[in-house]
Amino acid sequence: MEKTLWTTENQKLLVLLKQVRLEAGLRQWEIAAKISEPQSFVSKYELGERRLDLVELKMICAAIGIPIIEFIRRYEEIDKP
Repeated sequence: MEKTLWTTENQKLLVLLKQVRLEAGLRQWEIAAKISEPQSFVSKYELGERRLDLVELKMICAAIGIPIIEFIRRYEEIDKP
């Protein structure tokens, strides 16, 4: 499997991360404060400049207020007919 941040699958992830944050009415700095990271951490994963591991994704989902299982369901639904 290709390890670039620019695969189609990773692009879907980046779009969804930003989408759920905006749907929750949160700014990058608000997520960053909730997870004790600088705002640049949020900016970098939204722009595809850094990868997230599962633990970080779970932490971000909790900060946004979306269960990780719901986030994954939405990810899987992207591009389905």
